Amino acid sequence: MPLNQAAWARIVPFALFMLLLALRGAVAPDNAWGVDARWLYGLNLVVVGAALAWYWRSYGEFARQNRPSAAEAGLSVLVGLAVFGLWITLDAPWMQLGEPTAAFIPKTVAGGLDWPLIVVRWMGAALLVPVMEELFWRSFLMRWIASPQFEGVDPRRAGLRAVVISTFIFMLAHTLWLAAIVAGLAYALLYLRTGKLWCAVIAHAVTNGVLGIWVVMSGRWEFW
Repeated sequence: MPLNQAAWARIVPFALFMLLLALRGAVAPDNAWGVDARWLYGLNLVVVGAALAWYWRSYGEFARQNRPSAAEAGLSVLVGLAVFGLWITLDAPWMQLGEPTAAFIPKTVAGGLDWPLIVVRWMGAALLVPVMEELFWRSFLMRWIASPQFEGVDPRRAGLRAVVISTFIFMLAHTLWLAAIVAGLAYALLYLRTGKLWCAVIAHAVTNGVLGIWVVMSGRWEFW
C-alpha cells in the first residue's frame, strides 16, 4: 500500500537525519577538504529542523488539545530520568552492537572543551531528536504496524505487537541494544498509556538532555 503524505511527513525528517549521520561518519578526521566532521552535526539543526517546520501542520499530535496535563508531563519527566539512569548503566560489552559509527568528542586542539560544539550537539540531541524520532518511531511506525491507515489508530489501542516490533527496529538503530530496548519500550508504553505523543517527546527530551549534561561533566564521550 502506497504511503500517504502523513507518512512521508514523519519519514522524511528521520531519513534526512540518518543520511547526515552517515555523512558525518564517512568523513575522516584528516580529510583532504579540511572539514571538521563534528560540525556536520549542525546540519541536522538546519536541514532536519527545516523539514519538521515544513511538515508541522501535518502533525496533529502536537495540536493544543493534545497537550499533556501536569500529571502526564510529570510522569513523562520521571520516565525520562529513569531511562537516563538505565542508559548509562546498561553498557557492558555484551549489551553493545558493534562500535559507535561517528565518535563525537567536542574538544579543542589544546584539549579544552569546545563549547559551541557542545551547545550544537546538545540542542540537536535534546530538542530536535526527540521530536523527529518520536514522530517516526511511535507516531508513524508503531501505529502503522497496527494498521496501514495509521492516522486513524488511537495509540492507546495500538496493541502489544506494534509496541514490540517497533521497539525491536528502534533497537537496531542504536549501539547499546539493551538500553535501546528499555528506552523504546518506556517511550512506547508512555504513548500507549496517555495517547499523547507529547509525553513520549518530553520523556525522550529529558533522557537526552540530562545525558548530554552528564556526558560533558563526566567526559564519557562514548555515550555521544
